Amino acid sequence: MSQAKNNFSTLMNRVVMYLDNGLTKQEERDLLLEIQSNPQLKDFFNREKSFREFIRNKVNRQKVSPALVQNIKDKIRLKTAT
Repeated sequence: MSQAKNNFSTLMNRVVMYLDNGLTKQEERDLLLEIQSNPQLKDFFNREKSFREFIRNKVNRQKVSPALVQNIKDKIRLKTAT
């Protein structure tokens, strides 16, 4: 039972990576094939995807000034240069 739980946990991590564009094209194809043949994984995939779409569409993101963006980039450059 623990092995099955671990395998499903690994599959869930792959779904998250897929939705974050963190898989190679081959890994994506393999995962999509596995999703089609696994109803439990397909359900998780659909719920996770719907949740992300909900967040993307319903949460208002505050705009920041270009000066703030530039200030942050400058600080990053200074830290990476040292």
